Amino acid sequence: MSIPLTLAHSPDPDDAFMWWPLTGKINPDGTPQPGAEGTPRLDTGRFSFRALPADIHVLNRRAIERADLEITALSARAYCDVKDRYIITRCGGSFGDGYGPKLIARSGSTLNSMRAPTTRIAVPGMQTTAFLLLGLALGFTRDTLAAQRSRFIELPFEQIIGAVARGDADAGLVIHEGQLTFVDAGLQLLLDVGVWWKQRTGLLTPLGVNAVRRDLDQLHGPGTVREVAALLSRSVAYSMDHRDESTRYTLPFALANVDRAGKQSEEKPTLERIERYCKMYVTEETRDMGEKGRQAIERLLRDGAAAGLCPDPGTVDVV
Repeated sequence: MSIPLTLAHSPDPDDAFMWWPLTGKINPDGTPQPGAEGTPRLDTGRFSFRALPADIHVLNRRAIERADLEITALSARAYCDVKDRYIITRCGGSFGDGYGPKLIARSGSTLNSMRAPTTRIAVPGMQTTAFLLLGLALGFTRDTLAAQRSRFIELPFEQIIGAVARGDADAGLVIHEGQLTFVDAGLQLLLDVGVWWKQRTGLLTPLGVNAVRRDLDQLHGPGTVREVAALLSRSVAYSMDHRDESTRYTLPFALANVDRAGKQSEEKPTLERIERYCKMYVTEETRDMGEKGRQAIERLLRDGAAAGLCPDPGTVDVV
């Protein structure tokens, strides 16, 4: 009998893109697709993998509070809080190279106004890497966040653009596909934190990572963590080698995100836009972050800790 492992990921196209060869194709609600489509494409050995799509803020909190998922997507920032329970895999990460999450607002807003304590900013979670990058770019400190926490409105990522457009927030920090679509809502760019980070450090912008629970070796025998990591690496490689099929598979996830946001049908994503987005964030560093990716994560978290915006994780472990 196979050992069941839950593989949790964001419902965004770039995350869905990577894991279907191990889990079989699923619908955006997490249910398996029928027949052969719901069957894994790869030999999963002694394990069976169940996909669980969920908002990244939810997955960050679940890893911090419960650590019950064997494999999970994490914001790179959240690794600081779960390092003792999870280890980052070399595969499955999302890195920008001179681009990344964007701070957007209605016409007439200025970047300087974002520092005012009365400015309301919708964010995809205060444990996200995007928020850490924004905090560094705007010069936030631990004291700033303690005094101004109420002005940051945590929302599911797909709801941020709508909140800004309606005036429920003065600005929004957009991740995932929102980086390409905010202009459709008549909003303007104030800051690309990936551009800021590249200019500051010359490094890749680390965003999301994939992580495996460290205690799998104790539960299922020595070497299990590396065994699972190798299977995950094979899944990423297979999905990238079959990019057209992987991109088409992710389109319903993008459509479901739009539906949850309550947008009009004419704004729904096209396959061409999904392909563009996946090429931005499913890269060779997704296949294997290498030392370049690990160093970028370590530098970001070190800078965040120095500013008092996150705990200091020390050396970043990868497997």
